[in-house]
Amino acid sequence: MTDYNKELTKKAKELRKNSTPQENHLWYDFLRGYFVKFQRQKPIDNYIVDFYCHKAKIAIEIDGSQHYSDDGKLYDNNRTKIIESYGIKILRYTNSEINNYFYEVCESIDVEVKHRLK
Repeated sequence: MTDYNKELTKKAKELRKNSTPQENHLWYDFLRGYFVKFQRQKPIDNYIVDFYCHKAKIAIEIDGSQHYSDDGKLYDNNRTKIIESYGIKILRYTNSEINNYFYEVCESIDVEVKHRLK
């Protein structure tokens, strides 16, 4: 089990209620019925990842425009290092990739999950 800041539980619930269209698309049209369990808005350490599969130790992040500023990039790099220190691989996709290449995104997630389960 990964450590997490229990104070983030309330924030994670709020994020689940206010998911982006891209998060909803990935969740309802792929991850919710996937053969291994994914969780939405999962606290890990002092962060919340968009989706998390404990069995494969994979976190999925859907990046909007805020992730491309200098501050956003620095924050994401630090966050990634901490989350990866738990042995978790982070898969990142942009909103545009979800909107325009949904099948390819799902396929790449499937390949990575199956690889990590071996």
